[in-house]
Amino acid sequence: MPEGPSVRKFQLLTSPFVGQVVAKVGGSSRKINVNDLNALRLQDSKVHGKNLYLAFVTAEGPLGPTVEDTVLQRDAAGGASFPWGGQGQVCAPQIHPQDEEPQELLHSVSEVPGAAGGPGSWLRIHFGLFGSVRANEFSRANKSNKRGDWKDPTPRLVLHFESGGFLVFYNCRMHWCSAPSADPASDILSVEFHRGRALDALRTSNPICYTLLDQRYFSGLGEFQDMVAEQEMEEGNIIKNEVLYLAKIHPLTQGSLLPLSDLEHLLDCAIRFSSDWLHSKLQGKGLHPQIYQKEQCPLGHAVMKGTFGPSGSYKRLTWWCPQCQPVVLSGDGDPSLVTE
Repeated sequence: MPEGPSVRKFQLLTSPFVGQVVAKVGGSSRKINVNDLNALRLQDSKVHGKNLYLAFVTAEGPLGPTVEDTVLQRDAAGGASFPWGGQGQVCAPQIHPQDEEPQELLHSVSEVPGAAGGPGSWLRIHFGLFGSVRANEFSRANKSNKRGDWKDPTPRLVLHFESGGFLVFYNCRMHWCSAPSADPASDILSVEFHRGRALDALRTSNPICYTLLDQRYFSGLGEFQDMVAEQEMEEGNIIKNEVLYLAKIHPLTQGSLLPLSDLEHLLDCAIRFSSDWLHSKLQGKGLHPQIYQKEQCPLGHAVMKGTFGPSGSYKRLTWWCPQCQPVVLSGDGDPSLVTE
């Protein structure tokens, strides 16, 4: 599922359209009435964890503050084909495209704020397993579906702007909200990321692999606190596996048993890996994991695989190298592993 680096790139695709007025709309979404977006101005574009937020105001209203020019946006302008170029898409690793909207959304009533398009009207977009955003182009079928038909994916939402450009959203859930609900201090790719709070979370007695997927401290890396999407997320799980290998920490090690220097190094690895992955996406490059779904680590050791997660919550597949990521012993000599 797109999140972290991918959703950050989605935001960079939409940000050039901030300040423009929607001239025409389309799309198959039944969660919102897409016609409510007609003649509104896209005021802002933000990303928090796994969600993209678009703010709309009436076109005759004043244009509010837009997304600031961050380092990530400057990098994107220098290294990627963006909304005016054509190759403006990033999506999660795909296996089979899905065009149908979840049934629970098909039968729901459109949820539009009382003052649709007024100040404080934000459209929250949560991308599914194959969710993506395209700018100035539509997605085309690259293979036949199960019926043998070559059918192009159906957009959930299409926004045509007065400038002539357009944005297309695929395989996503949308609803109106009053404001972005996520805390940027928990977004590992945000300049507001709270490193101290994340370190405090890592120092608890919980297994490290649980904490890295805790949305309260690492939004966009996991799904343990957000069970709505269940099996949709995978990008954050890739990050979890890769950074634990880079830091040479066993996934079930209790954070309280590790020295602060190891936790600092783990956090550095998480920030650097997520940032590097984003920059690779902006340049159209793929990911080359070292441990995720591998049978051997880069040093040739056999890799183990297990399914771990908090009691009563969703369990995630985890890969680790027993030699590179050894078990940490507690004070009484027992391994610090959690019994599943």
